[in-house]
Amino acid sequence: MLELQWPWILALLPLPMLLLFMNKTASKQSEAIYWRFSRVLSLNSSRKKARFSRYLSATPLTLAWCSLVLGISQPTWLGEPTKIPPTGRDLLIALDLSGSMQVTDMTSNQTPINRLQAAKNVLEEFINERRGDRVGIIVFGSKAFLQAPLSFDLNTINQLVQETQIGFAGEQTAIGEAIGLGIKRLEDKPADKKVLILMTDGANTAGRVSPLQAANFAAKEDVIVHTIGIGAEKMIVQGFFGPKEINPSSDLDEALLTNIAELTGGQFFRARSLDELHAIYRTLDELEPTPSEEVFQRPVTSLFHWLGLLSLILLGVAMLVSGNVKLRRKSNAV
Repeated sequence: MLELQWPWILALLPLPMLLLFMNKTASKQSEAIYWRFSRVLSLNSSRKKARFSRYLSATPLTLAWCSLVLGISQPTWLGEPTKIPPTGRDLLIALDLSGSMQVTDMTSNQTPINRLQAAKNVLEEFINERRGDRVGIIVFGSKAFLQAPLSFDLNTINQLVQETQIGFAGEQTAIGEAIGLGIKRLEDKPADKKVLILMTDGANTAGRVSPLQAANFAAKEDVIVHTIGIGAEKMIVQGFFGPKEINPSSDLDEALLTNIAELTGGQFFRARSLDELHAIYRTLDELEPTPSEEVFQRPVTSLFHWLGLLSLILLGVAMLVSGNVKLRRKSNAV
């Protein structure tokens, strides 16, 4: 669809004819403006051949003026609307890959699974629901690494999550470094909201960055950190004197994770089972909803430069034709 940004410019189209009409009463200053049109469009000659030559000269000059005025009116061509991803949040998920994540204290369909597998199962569903958000993955153990940069390609993000393995980042737990890396990847991003979801089953045992220092800096950078402590509180293991009950999450520092969430405006969640983990991510979907409105964009192409080029070409043709007319007049006079 063609659209004119300044349609009122088209009112200048009859200006040359108006100047020609005022030729007899116009001042010399006005003559300096319209003299070219006057000479080309003059119809005083009675000879048909001369009259035809003048018409021939006037046509490209008139078209050049029309093209110029139309170009100045800023015509644009609007293409078909295309759907684009709505801009929502920049959301990073920091996943603990330390050695303790291999503890098998979760169940799925009455089958024992380790903590990492439980996290993968829930994250797959959660990530698929984040249409409109850019999602990225950080993995951390003794150090923190970026597994997947922020992207709208949720299928690739999910694939990279499923490829993670315990011990990839070391056996210890560097919570402070994971938060610090998240802040670095989220800084200067234009998203409406920047969110980091940190999932761990232990305490900070590695890294040079203090988790609370990192949390304070995250608050200054307007990064919300939600923390999830994963791991059951009861587990039956086989001891020397028979089965006994232990707490496999005794190392989980709930107080630290709570402080991190409170400092950044987030929430702390406790996942003791796979069902609780599912419920936590459903809550996070409500706390950090994705954009619901579809966003469409129409490509806009400016036609100004094409019309300007056409005007220059027609002006050149008019000058060439006018020059030929002059040469013919001189040859006929001779």
